[in-house]
Amino acid sequence: MIVVHHLEKSRSQRVLWLLEELGQPYEVKVYRRDPKTILAPKSLRAVHPLGKSPVITDGEVTVAESGAIIEYLVERYDSAGRFKPKAGSQAALDYRYWLHYAEGSLMTPLILALVFSRLPSQPMPFFVRPVVKGLCAKVMANYVRPQLQTHFRFVEQQLAKSDWFAGDAFSAADVQMSYPLMAAVERSGLELPRVRDFVARVKARPAWQRAEAAHGPFELPGAD
Repeated sequence: MIVVHHLEKSRSQRVLWLLEELGQPYEVKVYRRDPKTILAPKSLRAVHPLGKSPVITDGEVTVAESGAIIEYLVERYDSAGRFKPKAGSQAALDYRYWLHYAEGSLMTPLILALVFSRLPSQPMPFFVRPVVKGLCAKVMANYVRPQLQTHFRFVEQQLAKSDWFAGDAFSAADVQMSYPLMAAVERSGLELPRVRDFVARVKARPAWQRAEAAHGPFELPGAD
């Protein structure tokens, strides 16, 4: 039996969703974030040394990292080939690209935006706060926002070609891309009409709705 070590308000939401898409039985062990630090509890380290989520166990196998988990589940349990394009096709190349782009490239400016927007409100000596606030504003204006604009212009262009990231058919690459795109809709402040349409298509899927009904609505953490 697959066990999803599910940290509330985390990337593991999309793992639950994929398992619902696959129709694969699973169990969920829920971990709560520290209400002050918003970090995962130390008990997750008993599952994986980094103490991060998502992590799954499948018998004697332990798999961490969203992309690795998605690839493992699709390779092992998608016997009908519903969630991965046919090998050798352009769609298969696109699938591999977006599966890795989500965390490898897109999450970086989103995390930086979260860090630099929240840093000025953290506890610090009063005389330091104006310096930190000014520094964060410069980093946001000169690096983070331009990076967000570049990446999401690219994503919007891709979604202008097709509803899904690996061609016209839904795939596990869309599962992987869902987290950063939902974060962008909620927090980026950018006009993203095609991304919003993508998120709406995701939330309309019966498997997504089953995952939310069983395990609670998708929510973003204050920090990861």
